[in-house]
Amino acid sequence: MSYLLTTLTKKKEVDTIIRDTIDKVLVLRFGRASDTVCLQLDDVLCKSAREMSKFATVALVDIDSEEIQVYVNYFDITFIPSTIFFFNAHHMKMDSGTADHTKWVGSFHKKQDFIDVVEVSDSHSSETEWI
Repeated sequence: MSYLLTTLTKKKEVDTIIRDTIDKVLVLRFGRASDTVCLQLDDVLCKSAREMSKFATVALVDIDSEEIQVYVNYFDITFIPSTIFFFNAHHMKMDSGTADHTKWVGSFHKKQDFIDVVEVSDSHSSETEWI
């Protein structure tokens, strides 16, 4: 299913999608297509993307790409998958019940779980940080 979502492998692609996604939540999944947890998350993201298309854009970021390492380091991606949210080119922080408020680590169990998180971020998008 992940083949239905845009996969970014270059820093410039990530820069562009962050800059150009306006008035929508941008969801970037950092991980690798060969990881089983990433594949499970990708399935949830793919099933949700169409339903959320009016208020969210979803893309996958390949952490094995050399050019992406600047983002891997910047966002301290040590566990995969890690999902990062943006609105109008601003990184959105969130409280997911962990000490790390910069990203969602792991998968979502159900499509509705993911949609609920994105809807909350969309409703709080005027605030760069939602906790």
